[in-house]
Amino acid sequence: MKNFRYGIDKLTIGTAMALTQGRLHGTLTPKVRHKIDQSAALVKDIVAHSDIVYGINTGFGPLCDTIISAEDTANLQHNLLKSHSVGVGNPIPAPIAKTMMIIKIQALAQGYSGIQLRTLERIIWMAHQDIIPVVPEQGSVGASGDLAPLSHLFLPLIGLGEVYYKGEIVSTEEALGMQGITPLQLGPKEGLALINGTQFIAAHAVHALYRMHNALEAADIIGAMSLEGVMGSYKPFDARLHNIRPFPGNQLVAHRLWELLHRSEVANSHPDCGRVQDPYSLRCMPQVHGASRTAWLHLKELTEIEINAVTDNPILLGPHDTISGGNFHGQPLAIALDYTTVAAAELGNISDRRSYLIIEGRYGLPKLLIQDAGLNSGFMIPQYTAAALVSENKTLCFPASADSIPTSLGQEDHVSMGSISGRKLNKVIDNLEYILAIELLYAAQALDLRRPLKSSEVLEACHALVRTEVPFTDKDRIFAYDIQKLQRLICSGRLVKKANQAAELYDYHLNKTAYDAFSIS
Repeated sequence: MKNFRYGIDKLTIGTAMALTQGRLHGTLTPKVRHKIDQSAALVKDIVAHSDIVYGINTGFGPLCDTIISAEDTANLQHNLLKSHSVGVGNPIPAPIAKTMMIIKIQALAQGYSGIQLRTLERIIWMAHQDIIPVVPEQGSVGASGDLAPLSHLFLPLIGLGEVYYKGEIVSTEEALGMQGITPLQLGPKEGLALINGTQFIAAHAVHALYRMHNALEAADIIGAMSLEGVMGSYKPFDARLHNIRPFPGNQLVAHRLWELLHRSEVANSHPDCGRVQDPYSLRCMPQVHGASRTAWLHLKELTEIEINAVTDNPILLGPHDTISGGNFHGQPLAIALDYTTVAAAELGNISDRRSYLIIEGRYGLPKLLIQDAGLNSGFMIPQYTAAALVSENKTLCFPASADSIPTSLGQEDHVSMGSISGRKLNKVIDNLEYILAIELLYAAQALDLRRPLKSSEVLEACHALVRTEVPFTDKDRIFAYDIQKLQRLICSGRLVKKANQAAELYDYHLNKTAYDAFSIS
């Protein structure tokens, strides 16, 4: 297994997920350990000389003018974790909580936070052992960092809270006892270093980017299958058209669609059919899918800055050189998360329109995609589900970052609400995966109805994969089971993987290196 060097190597979306999934192992080099020790020594020096520095020997927030004695600075940090653990709601998924730990390790390892080496080593040990804290999903306003979620994330360091341990939620005391580990005693500044930061927001962004990349790739494949099903044209995907409006995201999608379609028997069987133009949901896939890719890329660029940044407060720059600033404010990601939420919702919006086209009974397809309509409702009702999910996504598109409610007795008078932005984006992607599954269900049925004509080798491979999960339909059945199977097929990445394998086998070029920025690495 490869090692990732915290504080030296750059976290990307791909490496953050690899660390979360255990495919990479994170370590601290001797150089980084020395930097951490130096930073912790700066804190000890501040306490020894009775310098007044926020959060080291003062209270927090509106209590920043309250001076804390040297004897009480350690208790101050424990009280901070306990008092700020006010999260409510369901726990976030354990993988997102683990990603929070990984991003926080990367920030602390840079040596500006005053954390003790043993504290950082304990967090790394917990991540390696998959002892993952239970973190409630609600309670952060995304301003002084994600205070409440990060407090819950690090309660286990002092023996409190709950953790995921061997697939179950248990008390921290029980989990550490089974490992023969005792809680830590935090030193001055450590609690503040742990709970100031944007790791809740950033971890949700990392997971959303990873999932949405897969959804973007799948949407192109499924959209191409739908176009085949209704015998649409691939001419709108000609590179010459997109070179005179050269948005890179649009060009990438047009290229992918052209590659998926131009060698298809179905696509080339109707050159003189008399249809002048296809509906927008087919013809404008490069423009719509491409715009969503552009939003995705913007969020990726910002997130990869954030997950390598130092976002706590105050920052220790050298002996008696500290700055109390605002690197913990979540606004840089909050706005982009909201923008990307709209982009993800639009992928579902256009997908539903393609589903509707397929069941209309036009273009030589039977109404509702079934021959004996009447006795059978056919594929009428899955589109209702897609419509419901599309509508729900629209309600989730209100930008959380447009709101601000003052907290901390006015000290924190403008907040980002970025934690809500991150949660909403992931919920929209949940819905999007089901919307795409319904379109895939329809597109596969429509392709079967075009036999004996065949599509391209890549789309035929994807169709064959669908048929290993869901059979052709000639009479009504419980479609909920089919939708669940296809949703799992999509969100697991199996559909995209099958397309890429077939592309390599048959010499298609779906992912040009000119568009590497749009990849996950």
